[in-house]
Amino acid sequence: MSYKVGLVGKPSVGKSTFFNAATMNDVPEGAYPFTTIDPAVGEAYVRVDCAAPDFGETCTPSTGFCEDGVRFVPTKLVDVAGLIPGAHEGNGLGNQFLTDLNEADVLVHVVDFSGTTDIEGERTEGHDPREDIDFLEDELDQWYLGILEKGIERYESQHMAETELETELAEQLSAFRTNADEIKQVILSLGLELDADEWDAADRTELAREIRKRTKPMVVAANKMDTPEAQANWDEITADDDYDHLEFVPVSAHAEKALKQAAEDGVVDYRPGDDDFEITGDVSDEQAAGLEAIREFVAEYGGAGVQRAVEAALFDALGVNPVFPGSANGLGTADGRVLPDVFLLPEGATAEEFAYAVHSDIGDGFLHAKDCRANRQIAADHELAPRDVVEIVSTN
Repeated sequence: MSYKVGLVGKPSVGKSTFFNAATMNDVPEGAYPFTTIDPAVGEAYVRVDCAAPDFGETCTPSTGFCEDGVRFVPTKLVDVAGLIPGAHEGNGLGNQFLTDLNEADVLVHVVDFSGTTDIEGERTEGHDPREDIDFLEDELDQWYLGILEKGIERYESQHMAETELETELAEQLSAFRTNADEIKQVILSLGLELDADEWDAADRTELAREIRKRTKPMVVAANKMDTPEAQANWDEITADDDYDHLEFVPVSAHAEKALKQAAEDGVVDYRPGDDDFEITGDVSDEQAAGLEAIREFVAEYGGAGVQRAVEAALFDALGVNPVFPGSANGLGTADGRVLPDVFLLPEGATAEEFAYAVHSDIGDGFLHAKDCRANRQIAADHELAPRDVVEIVSTN
């Protein structure tokens, strides 16, 4: 599976800095609206404990890299442009924003927790970050509601007895990778009847919101957490019951980018996501002071947060599982590579689905699989766990 993490947020909150810190790409950064016009796509990484040491081996990755038993697995990060009030109505880059956003499997919402940018992305003081969180969720809910209403209209304009409501709605909402069974489950979970005539405006909005939450899960990257204002807002917002459905990650995109740049320049020894680093090069007194301030932040918050936010999106919000193709007779491939690949699979993926993820031909010829740790055969419908090492036995 190839997953896309969509990076969203209003202008001037540090979204491009976050993107650059995660990917070390060079997209423009600036404190003005629409610094990013077209979506930038880069390669970020998520950390997975490598399975090779469990077998007394050292891996040789074909993609990504491995450091001290931690595998860095590539994933796509998309910096989506155009979030402004009324985006769902086409304001600004609204239509393009929604199109680009819909390509993402999961969202990371970058929010300026220092409160120094207003809802339009202009400089200010004392802005409540909750307005930004609500603003994005409301925009997405209205977008979903508009599509849901079209599905209801289509259903009611046809002979309703000829099709089920959930089937019609699923077809209308198919771009969100949902299906009739999931739509039916959401409707019933809200205590609604399978009859749109029984729904009032509040019911329809609630249904649109719940479908959105399930099909576009979101993590909030609380950026600029290296400021006292952001830390005060963090304490208040994360204790607010209204946001229990969201996961928050404390972030300083500036700190992460500074550490990665310093590591590239040979100034520090730093592994992305770590909560400490070592100064290895010559630095001025001013640089040393800046690095020590960053050290205090990453020690207190368990890292600069960029790495954790991307990982929280895939592993926590989406529930993705890393699985290694291997062999019960050894982990090496024919060309001598050891555990060269890691596949990121949906939660609950089976051995047969893993075979198809490796290659469609292997899936077509699937016979059975082997759990390489336990050296035992597993069936096609066996659900795989995180970090499983699995050999696929196929006729192809």
